[in-house]
Amino acid sequence: MLLESISPAHDFSRGAQNTYITQKKNKAMSVLNTFSLEGKVALVTGCKRGIGMGMAVALAEAGADIIGVSASLEKTGSNVEKAVTALGRKFSAYTCDFSNRESLYAFIKEVKADHPVIDILINNAGTILRAPAVEHPDEMWDKVIEVNQNAQFILTREIGKEMVARGSGKVVFTASLLTFQGGITVPGYAASKGAIGQMTMAFANEWASKGVNVNAIAPGYIDTDNTEALRNDPVRSEQILARIPSGRWGKPKDFAGPAVFLCSEASAYMQGAVMLVDGGWMGR
Repeated sequence: MLLESISPAHDFSRGAQNTYITQKKNKAMSVLNTFSLEGKVALVTGCKRGIGMGMAVALAEAGADIIGVSASLEKTGSNVEKAVTALGRKFSAYTCDFSNRESLYAFIKEVKADHPVIDILINNAGTILRAPAVEHPDEMWDKVIEVNQNAQFILTREIGKEMVARGSGKVVFTASLLTFQGGITVPGYAASKGAIGQMTMAFANEWASKGVNVNAIAPGYIDTDNTEALRNDPVRSEQILARIPSGRWGKPKDFAGPAVFLCSEASAYMQGAVMLVDGGWMGR
């Protein structure tokens, strides 16, 4: 108990003891308050399912209203909307084809007009196309680079410039294990995720002094649509699980805490970091 930790040498009166306990409680609460996102507006791309939905719901749980965008997000009635509004938060839905520049710029214009202040940007939208390097066509390469790299840069620049002008904001990219490794049969994806790591640092170098935090989360092997082919391959799935110290595939809910942390004042001194959420994969 707390009182047992007080040295007998201290002659605390009952009132002094109560004051001491209250101060300790208030100190603990002040730490928890730094994770609050009350009053914030967060734009989450690729939020329809998987990791993006997990992060969007987590930010709503922490108090943020959510602007959601995906290539095929329903205007109303999506699962992510239901989850967010059930928490008493607002949800605004948009669609955007991130492989199409015209669609991207149209979305940016619309969302900035509808939401003049966007406090948080989570760049989670992405795609992966698999083919051996010798058979990897230009079309695959171009689409992956456009969605995973070019669109992320443009969206961050256009939303981020308002954050810089205001002197506050949080940007979180979704990186990957392939930010650090080369992967197999996914050269475009590996290149794009390597670029995400570099963009995270590049933006942070310029914007840290302007009150804007830019960081990234690197998921390990997560149970989502992107890893369905791997999970359905008995040999490859067994190889992957054998290397993960946690002994399991990750779940979207595993990103709730990291996302809230990087979007809150709790991470105020973090800049240009790529946070691994990989069950220990990279430490093996």
